[in-house]
Amino acid sequence: MKILKYLFFLILIVVIGGAIYFATKDGSFDVAITKDINAPAEVIYNNVKDFKNWEAWGPWMTQDEDIELNYAEKTEGEGASYSWKSDVLGDGSLKTTRVIPNKEIIQEMILNASTGDINSTMIWKFGETETPGATKITLEINGEKSFLQKVYANFKDENLEASLGNMYEQGLNNLEAVAIEEMKKFTVNVDGIAQHGGGYYMYNTTSANMSDIGAKMGAMMGQVMGYMDANNIPTAGQPFTLYNQIDEANGTVIFSACIPVRDRVITPEGSTVVCGFMEPVSALKTTLKGNYENLTEAYAQAQAYMAKNAIQPHPTSKMFEVYVTDPGEVPNPANYITEIYMPVLVPEEEAQ
Repeated sequence: MKILKYLFFLILIVVIGGAIYFATKDGSFDVAITKDINAPAEVIYNNVKDFKNWEAWGPWMTQDEDIELNYAEKTEGEGASYSWKSDVLGDGSLKTTRVIPNKEIIQEMILNASTGDINSTMIWKFGETETPGATKITLEINGEKSFLQKVYANFKDENLEASLGNMYEQGLNNLEAVAIEEMKKFTVNVDGIAQHGGGYYMYNTTSANMSDIGAKMGAMMGQVMGYMDANNIPTAGQPFTLYNQIDEANGTVIFSACIPVRDRVITPEGSTVVCGFMEPVSALKTTLKGNYENLTEAYAQAQAYMAKNAIQPHPTSKMFEVYVTDPGEVPNPANYITEIYMPVLVPEEEAQ
């Protein structure tokens, strides 16, 4: 009996000692992942802020096709939440507690495990990079393991930090793919014959290879706007590009970067920015919603429409593009709106 008594006390001492050891053992965990994504912060932020968007890129969606998602009434912004049930990953929930638009999102995550719930905080940060238009995503996950989890972790090879890190690294890769694909979306609509009122405009002109138009356009528009600002000349509409001469055989074009003004402006002799006037014109209007790189497709559809409907292009009037949206105010290229005007002969002019 004495042996059993001593054995009992020995086991008790071991248990108490083990409990003290694991209770005092640090159970905190901290995971940090950083990734540069070639997309504006607003595009990335919009995909993260609404939990319903997580179905397209969420780090655990590909690991359990049968995962059951349950959304709260509010799925974006402070107070938004959702939960999941999974035989593969375990159950859990996520709630947004703080939001700074396009800058930061803080969320509280609970992972339900047989050894106790794992409570953690997720911090999303959307920062700048050295590359214009790109975003540095930083995701931090930190929390505390329960007593049983600390015991369990001591006897197994799996590492919680590594597991979470790998999962969310895959999630950021998925997020990048979704964001880039989203920015590629575009639509073209041939609106039909429209009347453009014309009017005065400030402009400068250059020649370039067709492939270099985009690269030169920004600087030229900046020069025109700088001249107008310096001379207190107000704008009277959206900027546009006027195509003066196109040499398709050699792939070159002479074009003007233009900004509408209300009245005629007299510029000093030798000024690179001058004032012009466009007569009112009937034109086939085509609207592109999407990146400027899709203008070629928009023109192709416009030309096909003209051929199908036997519409004759005007022999002397010049075609032009009006930029309805400002890229500085609309981060996602998929939301750029460009109106293309291709002057045409109306029946009265054809008769003449």
